[in-house]
Amino acid sequence: MSIDRETFENASRDELEDLSIPDQVLGFLAAHEDRAFKAREIASQVGVDEGAVSTALSRLKDRDLVEHKATYWAVTDDAERLGEYSGYERATSLFNEQLGTEDEEAWREHAPSEQHPSVETDQ
Repeated sequence: MSIDRETFENASRDELEDLSIPDQVLGFLAAHEDRAFKAREIASQVGVDEGAVSTALSRLKDRDLVEHKATYWAVTDDAERLGEYSGYERATSLFNEQLGTEDEEAWREHAPSEQHPSVETDQ
C-alpha cells in the first residue's frame, strides 16, 4: 500500500512499519464502522489481493472482531473486544493519521436523504 510523500518524510520508522493484512482490513472496517463491505471492495480500498483479504476476514471472524452476513463484512460493535485486539489501536491510529478522523456532522450534510434501493429493510 502506498503512502503520500509528506507521511513518508514526517513519520518515524515505527509508524511506517507495515501493518499486517488483518490489521489493515480491521483498520479499514473500523474507520467505516457504520458500513458493511464485500471482500473485493475492502481489497480495493486497502490495496491488497482479494484472496488475502478473504483469509484475513475469516481469521478476524474467528476472533469475533468482524461480523459476516451474506457477502458483506462489518467491524464488530463490541468496543471492549476491539480494544483487546493489539493491532486495532495501531491500525486505527495510522488510518486516522493518513486519512484524518471522520467528522460525522460533515458526513451527514452530504449523505443522501433516502436509502439506496439496494439496502434491505425489515418490513
